[in-house]
Amino acid sequence: MLSDPHTSSVSNKMLWTGYIISALPVLMLLFSGIMKLMQPASVMEGFVRLGYPENVALGIGVVELACVALYVTPHTSILGAILLTGYLGGATATHLRVGEPFFMPIVLGIMVWGGLFFRDARLRELIPLDQKRRA
Repeated sequence: MLSDPHTSSVSNKMLWTGYIISALPVLMLLFSGIMKLMQPASVMEGFVRLGYPENVALGIGVVELACVALYVTPHTSILGAILLTGYLGGATATHLRVGEPFFMPIVLGIMVWGGLFFRDARLRELIPLDQKRRA
């Protein structure tokens, strides 16, 4: 069996920590994207309340699901995290604009990057938090 070069230098403990941290934002974004595709009345009412026309729900749902798919695929996970950061930034701005609580997209974004940090050695090389490595 071939090992994944992105996770081969990651201990099982770190890998599973990354999977667990990544699971919540992935599940929440999958649910959100699927609901946008299904377009139940409550989701459409939310779009109107947030100031978006109903006809953009499908496109936003497709973009959301595509970003999640890139994020959960090891070879494109960093690209997925970057795109999810933009997506969640838009969600934060939307909630700020209408005066609603805006912390959830920020927390999800932190979890997206935190989970990826634990499960992808490339990101740890790019952002070395270990002080011994900087010397």
